[in-house]
Amino acid sequence: MQTSATPTHCPYCALQCGMNLTPVPGGTVEVSERTDFPVNRGALCGKGRTAPALLSSRVRLTTPLVRSGGTLVPAGWDEALDRIAEGLRRTRTEHGPDAVGVFGGGGLTNEKAYALGKFARVVLGTSQIDYNGRFCMSSAAAAGTKAFGLDRGLPFPLEDIPRTGCVILVGSNLAETMPPSLRFFTELKENGGTLIVVDPRRTRTAEQADLHLAPRPGTDLALALGLLHLVVAEGRVDEEYVQERTDGWEEARAAVMAHWPEQVERITGVSVPELREAVRLFCEPEDAMVLTARGPEQQSKGTDTVGAWINLCLATGRAGRPRSGYGCLTGQGNGQGGREHGQKADQLPGYRKLDDPAARRHVAEVWGVDPDSLPGPGRSAYELLDALGTDIRSLLLMGSNPVVSAPRAAHIEERIRSLDLLVVCDVVLSETAALADVVLPVTQWAEETGTTTSLEGRVLLRRRAITAPEGVRSDLEVLHELADRLGVEKGFPTDPEEVFEELRRASAGGPADYSGITYRRLAEENGVFWPCPQGEPGASADGSVDAHPGTPRLFLDRFATADGRARFVPVSHRAIAEEPDEEYPVLLTTGRVVAQYQSGAQTRRVAELNAAAPGPFVELHPRLAARLGAAEGDPVAVVSRRGRAVAPARITTAIRPDTVFMPFHWPGEGRANTLTNPALDPTSRMPEFKACAVRLEAVRK
Repeated sequence: MQTSATPTHCPYCALQCGMNLTPVPGGTVEVSERTDFPVNRGALCGKGRTAPALLSSRVRLTTPLVRSGGTLVPAGWDEALDRIAEGLRRTRTEHGPDAVGVFGGGGLTNEKAYALGKFARVVLGTSQIDYNGRFCMSSAAAAGTKAFGLDRGLPFPLEDIPRTGCVILVGSNLAETMPPSLRFFTELKENGGTLIVVDPRRTRTAEQADLHLAPRPGTDLALALGLLHLVVAEGRVDEEYVQERTDGWEEARAAVMAHWPEQVERITGVSVPELREAVRLFCEPEDAMVLTARGPEQQSKGTDTVGAWINLCLATGRAGRPRSGYGCLTGQGNGQGGREHGQKADQLPGYRKLDDPAARRHVAEVWGVDPDSLPGPGRSAYELLDALGTDIRSLLLMGSNPVVSAPRAAHIEERIRSLDLLVVCDVVLSETAALADVVLPVTQWAEETGTTTSLEGRVLLRRRAITAPEGVRSDLEVLHELADRLGVEKGFPTDPEEVFEELRRASAGGPADYSGITYRRLAEENGVFWPCPQGEPGASADGSVDAHPGTPRLFLDRFATADGRARFVPVSHRAIAEEPDEEYPVLLTTGRVVAQYQSGAQTRRVAELNAAAPGPFVELHPRLAARLGAAEGDPVAVVSRRGRAVAPARITTAIRPDTVFMPFHWPGEGRANTLTNPALDPTSRMPEFKACAVRLEAVRK
């Protein structure tokens, strides 16, 4: 058994914290500090420290399962794979290739995401592929692409945050969702900078702020417009920057002037003096940043909301300059890379557009297929899930648990149950896997090598530290075996480095160009920032290639638009899709807690984490609790037009009196996403997780 420590990265959030793994008896590993990685410098949250608990055979899948007589029973790999291939072949024959759906995840490595997108389009011939990252930062991606011509979560490294003058943090509770990142904001304040937090709750993060703005959920767009209105009215626009580096300001300015401070106060609940103070703190320093997360993004107007915050940065000259800019805090471990290389409905590897003829020709040549054979763009994530059992008859699902995580989750569970064939590849028997016809046990982070791309745009190498238990295979092996059974014998290697080498070629010349990145470089350089094109031949006698250094900071010289100029996009406030009324008078917003992650399928199996956060709750203000007659810990029913959830009351003044909060990590009667609204942003197709109308009911004990 290997005894030396293997340097690698955490399997959870997009920080991708560095850690060392040392094998220990029992087929698992011990985590120790890895201080050389600059993002966390050895610090880990509880989820990272306890991640090896999931490697135990006691809590994970170690054999394929097939449904027999209504029950999942153990089966051999050949039997399971044959059944899958037969079912997929039958669906395609009887209903056509688009009757087969593929649903991926933002936790899959770049190699898996790339291979899954290729499998869907080359082997299955289906356009129906998307992934749960659509629910993460698609609104920010759409807005960033409109404004800058390119989307990368952060256009600068996290290390720039302590060196700026002010950060506006919108809709992120990173003290609980990304605890090791909080030190960058602590250092910001130690260096004399200021932190403004925008959140309807006074979270652990908001408690660190110099100024906390608590808008009504769903009004972040009005708030951003109100701040920009004041920037204009107070003469704080950087006119020289706007003229030299942007287009579209006059139209955006006209839209903003309709949102005067008193009106914004009525919409958001944020007072005019608070608005003025936020503008002063943001504009007085030489440098400043705006960072958004799921709060403003998971709305049916998320793209416009993020666009308004970007406009604030552009008008004040805070984008494309050192120590300044707009950035999005990606959530999932590979939420960035997961959408860059082909598992998103409208994209090909390298962040190329699927409907771009040149992009299709390039990728088709790498894949050795006719460009005309590639299907066009398919449905977005929620629309794909909503079509299950009708237009889509079979589904291959990797790395996601939509029974818990999708909006209007009870409805999505019904759609999943109506499928002719559901195949799930997972490490545990999630709530979705429990409904499958075939479940395949796959390797985990410490048992496989592969790359991820962090929220900084830093491509990282995860290294295998131990061997998976007998009976467990990698997702790449699954795709290889299924491709072979479906008549495609070549093109789906099982070695991740071989897959990455093909990914490099497929991404070459695209917006997310990885062609200059190799496993060796990732190991030696602690990651490489994309874009990183293939280097040019050097002047040395041996004709060696000068390696491109990667791009830690985007847009310093020009933006990624055709003319190098950023674009203002004029936007105006509009209401959320479902405003409160007499029947549903309260707003619900959702989020995460520090000890659990995403749908909780993995973290709920870790005893230490479950002890810290054993179940769902309803956070409500004392005035709302008094009207309901609820005391701390009493069961409270939260009812929306889509369903009902019951959880204990957690009474606190840290939330607005017109709002309740529920975390979304649990199934059962406390399943928060039973309530949430699937109303979609017209551009990003992001569901409105963050605001819907509900009523509260006391539950008899």
